[in-house]
Amino acid sequence: MKAKAFPNDGYKSDIFDGMDLRDYFAAKAMQAIISTSDKQSIGIGEVDNWVGDYAYGVADSMMEARENDI
Repeated sequence: MKAKAFPNDGYKSDIFDGMDLRDYFAAKAMQAIISTSDKQSIGIGEVDNWVGDYAYGVADSMMEARENDI
């Protein structure tokens, strides 16, 4: 079973099953990458080319570290 951010506790909705923890980590990493960059250096093409890949690389590292600590 995949780890979830905001898992469904069965109370609020039977439809929403939570967000994959890897996707959550990647979204947070992408937000940090973009918000701390030189605004002129990251356009949508840059996001397509490397920011998403880098963010998921960070997320994968976080998932691995999480598994090692459990």
